[in-house]
Amino acid sequence: MAASLQPACLDLHFAGKHPPPLKHTNNPTFLRCVSSPNLPEPDSSPDTSITRDQRKVVRIAWEKIVRWSRSLRAKAKTDVLERTRKVVVLGGGSFGTAMAAHVAGRKEGLEVNMLVRDSFVCESINKNHHNCKYFPEHKLPENVIATTDAKAALLDADYCLHAVPVQFSSLFLEGISDYVDPGLPFISLSKGLELNTLRMMSQIIPTALKNPRQPFVALSGPSFALELMNNLPTAMVVASKDKKLANSVQQLLASGYLRINTSSDVTGVEIAGALKNVLAIAAGIVDGMQLGNNSMAALVSQGCSEIRWLATKMGAKPTTITGLSGTGDIMLTCFVNLSRNRTVGVRLGSGETLDEILSSMNQVAEGVATAGAVIALAQKYNVKLPVLTAVAKIIDNELTPTKAVLELMSLPQVEEV
Repeated sequence: MAASLQPACLDLHFAGKHPPPLKHTNNPTFLRCVSSPNLPEPDSSPDTSITRDQRKVVRIAWEKIVRWSRSLRAKAKTDVLERTRKVVVLGGGSFGTAMAAHVAGRKEGLEVNMLVRDSFVCESINKNHHNCKYFPEHKLPENVIATTDAKAALLDADYCLHAVPVQFSSLFLEGISDYVDPGLPFISLSKGLELNTLRMMSQIIPTALKNPRQPFVALSGPSFALELMNNLPTAMVVASKDKKLANSVQQLLASGYLRINTSSDVTGVEIAGALKNVLAIAAGIVDGMQLGNNSMAALVSQGCSEIRWLATKMGAKPTTITGLSGTGDIMLTCFVNLSRNRTVGVRLGSGETLDEILSSMNQVAEGVATAGAVIALAQKYNVKLPVLTAVAKIIDNELTPTKAVLELMSLPQVEEV
């Protein structure tokens, strides 16, 4: 029995002979398992120090990046901001307010008008420089002016930021269309799909305004309104088929704490921004059910694939889906508690009903309405979306979160491509 307690490598050292039993000893060298007595003892703490040459390589690489950045900044145009006198923001919600504050801070004397519905919010902004409903603790720049008068808000505006929720946009825009200049660029901050028509904002805005040539830009990317209000570093994308317009909006919005990339892939930026809200509900459900980190990673990974499948069928570029407006926005919305859509999912996964959740919220979770539209799009483009479809079924109260998990885990095993 004693022989069976010996370390396996001692059998090699004794060349197949039965080794003598080990006696009790405090000598660590004697107890060490070695294949050869001449090999040095391995170092338990590997050398991780950086050599002087390695430091030099890193320093040179960083200096090149800094020189490149400074060179481009020196050539950057500022004429758009200099020419801009007035910007109008449609909607007085959290993100519209954050963007109004940001734009107002870009230039002293720039007039920023917020068109709001709530007269109480309007008065709060004009008298106290606070949006009492969404940002009662944050002071707005004094050049942010609120109004309930659409004609006054839109008069002589150089740019329009549209921050009205998608499901209400058509009716709202039809009501103000008489005051909209046909050449006024619309920068859409709204993410989602119109439930009955499956339209995105790039289709809703020109249709509602009865102007197919209305200049349009989609603004999207990982950005919480609260962090924008706190001037925390953020990066977003502006997408337009008009490259000159995209560059102009980039000049208007980019600042020391807000990076703005440009893109021509309007479809990719819009569809990613819409679908990530539905995926965020799924991520919240996983968290609410306490299914763990492995489950969360698997679900979000599958959801990213589903978004890519549908988006590319609709004409989006795969690189857009893996960029800021795709993967970047997905990560923020799925993993961070500030997300409204994720919060809906957490509460669904915890056992609350959708009616209970929505009645207690003072902001719109676009993913709730978008979920049904996503499934209709999937059918139109013949794409299977198991995770996003499950969310739609849960929202329609046709499937419980527990049953959805069982069904998803029972799907056929597949080969990754």
